[in-house]
Amino acid sequence: MDRRAPLATIRDRRSFDGGLLAFGRRGDLRVLNFSMTEAELQRQKEMQQAEELLFTGPQALGFVKGLFAGHFVSDWVMPYPRIPAAQQSQLDQTLKELRAFLDTKLDPTAIDRQADIPREVIDGLGRVGVLGMTAPGDYGGHGFSQLANTKILEELGTRCASTSVFVNAHHSIGIRALLLFGTHDQKQKWLPKLCTGEWLGAFALTEREAGSDAANVQMTATPSDDGSHYILNGEKRYITNTAIAHVLTVMARTPVPGKPGKDAITAFLVTPDVPGFELIEPRMEKMGIRGTATGRFALRNVKVPKENILGPFGKGLKVALTVLDFGRTTFGACCTGAAKTCLGLAVKHANTRKQFNKTLGSFHLVRKKIARIAADAYAMEAITTITASLIDRGLEDYMLETAMLKVFTTELLWECVNEAFQIHGGAAYMTDLPLERMLRDARINQIGEGSNEVLKSFIALVGMRGPGMEFKEIYDTMLKPTREGGIGKAWNAGMSRLGAAVRVPDVPVGSAELKSFASQLGRLIWRFNLAVNKSLVLYREPILDMQLVQERIAGAAMDLFASTAVLSRWDSEIQFGQRNGQSPSTSNTAAELFLRQSFRRIRDFLSGLGDNDDKFILRAADSALGHHTGNAAGAAAVSGGPL
Repeated sequence: MDRRAPLATIRDRRSFDGGLLAFGRRGDLRVLNFSMTEAELQRQKEMQQAEELLFTGPQALGFVKGLFAGHFVSDWVMPYPRIPAAQQSQLDQTLKELRAFLDTKLDPTAIDRQADIPREVIDGLGRVGVLGMTAPGDYGGHGFSQLANTKILEELGTRCASTSVFVNAHHSIGIRALLLFGTHDQKQKWLPKLCTGEWLGAFALTEREAGSDAANVQMTATPSDDGSHYILNGEKRYITNTAIAHVLTVMARTPVPGKPGKDAITAFLVTPDVPGFELIEPRMEKMGIRGTATGRFALRNVKVPKENILGPFGKGLKVALTVLDFGRTTFGACCTGAAKTCLGLAVKHANTRKQFNKTLGSFHLVRKKIARIAADAYAMEAITTITASLIDRGLEDYMLETAMLKVFTTELLWECVNEAFQIHGGAAYMTDLPLERMLRDARINQIGEGSNEVLKSFIALVGMRGPGMEFKEIYDTMLKPTREGGIGKAWNAGMSRLGAAVRVPDVPVGSAELKSFASQLGRLIWRFNLAVNKSLVLYREPILDMQLVQERIAGAAMDLFASTAVLSRWDSEIQFGQRNGQSPSTSNTAAELFLRQSFRRIRDFLSGLGDNDDKFILRAADSALGHHTGNAAGAAAVSGGPL
């Protein structure tokens, strides 16, 4: 797995000058003018590239985009999804076989210490079907849904992070690219052996200059004179499965035919047996997930036939970002499994370990930690289930939901591991317990598949684009009332913004006992929309670089999504129990605790937009960094706030 490949590049956020904030001080920034500097021209180019990448094709009002617009798109999240009975039966049997195999053959401690997943384990996973779980039966797969596959990855996540990352790299972003973008011939050639594990896959995007800035790929692919093949040159690093892969999906920069000086990123299928493929570091030594074969390789004049182009020419980033949506979903499942392991370890230790003639579970501070782990694990499973179901239902444009899932689950897992570690005290620091390994393994999660900081900015700016475009219509019409269709568009945009400002969204739950929570959630969505509107109007263009503001907006939005998932799950459990003749019961302390704490966090995020220490943070950072002139513009911009 390309552990650093993000959903959106840092440069992607520049795209919003022309869309999100075009109503700002300079009007529509996408209109080039001769006074632009070279840097501004480059920024303009990046804006246009990002607009094309992220905002072409259908732009459905998904759940998270609805939150930013002040709406509750209920049919995306309610009722809580369930796996169909026929596939549930197949899943249960597969999980039974998988658990039996893992109980006897998987040794996470040995994998960590030897920095290798034995071939026997890989072969066994292939026999159970784990390595081709979502591939159609015609290619040797199980044909599982994305939701069913998350249950498989959750099971792996409860046991061994190295193994779950290996499977995620091979299947969720390796095989998945072929399933989504491969031709019939490519699928026939590669998938059967990839599904069994006879061949293994890898996904190669990251380079020295292309980490969070994924669009900055430097590897080149030059077409041959006769057009029969491409010649690839460059290096890739931090690529999971490098040393063991039989086929790698490689991103390289290709010249665009008929457009001198213009290039685009294209995906290629490359095998390591070709001349010029050089393993520079087969297995890089790492702090955690040590069993994975994370490596560095180079391509030196490697000839790749044109038939090995994966997906449309010049659309390699589209391939990468689409595939990562799937990888992030199973990533969330792996984190959920690990959180459940933390809960089990913490509960067992708290019930058996005695100090001061009491079990640890008698002490309130320990109980607080266990309650938090239980609540967070419940929420992690709920948001993973909801997000996976969006893919299975064929809905479009769920990139914000998958980005939120990745940030939410990785940060909560880190806290769960830390809390379980603290409950165990000094014993957790010793290698005879799994917690020190889990701590090392969990740290990469907030970096891999898009650093959480980049994704928070991405969530905030992409989410605000919808309301921003409506404000743009109003602003453009004010500047030029006679423009074609301007009055009508401005009227619709104004009514949309006004309607969201005066109407509290309805959150439909079937259980009367949960109406109070639903009402609170609706009012928080209304407050969130007001905060987004005020931020756009107050800050305008500077908000593009105000990451402290973006962080709060993204944090509130993520908790709104997570709270919705928890409420949907809790409602479903109550309804399911009542349909099966059980007495009505709202007893779900984990769900209730999460909702209460999540609602409090949302209020704090929104309050923090106006009451914060941002300017002092920036001044202190400037001082530490040696920026004697300071960040005057940034400090001025964050001195106040919309709320």
